[in-house]
Amino acid sequence: MLETALRDDALTATPGGFELRLGLPWIRSMPLSSVAGLAVEVDSVPVAPGELAVELGSRRVSPDALQAESGWWFVQDRLVLAGRRELSGGPHTVAVDFRLMVPYLQARPGSPLVLPFRLEARLELDRAPVPSVSRDVA
Repeated sequence: MLETALRDDALTATPGGFELRLGLPWIRSMPLSSVAGLAVEVDSVPVAPGELAVELGSRRVSPDALQAESGWWFVQDRLVLAGRRELSGGPHTVAVDFRLMVPYLQARPGSPLVLPFRLEARLELDRAPVPSVSRDVA
């Protein structure tokens, strides 16, 4: 699961920055509202919260707004993270941190299991963009 969360084709250039396609590192689809604390670093430099958005079909929302979303992150989908930072072509070290609340598992009575994730990969930025499978959530 973790090894396919950031595939070789995950990082692409866009006219104002980059897109990063993140696979769900879990065995089941999860509500988007279960994702918290989403943060991205490129070459050890954090992407500022105002420079990072999540694409949900034709909409862009801030990472913090995911907790209010009613849609789902399906296992076969890639969550598209859009950064407003231009990157040079070639290899980049990318890291993504977030917490995933698993609503059907308890850490202790009355408290859902929350899993911290840190995904890191060295990705090339000279690849052609790949189609997004993010779903538009109304």
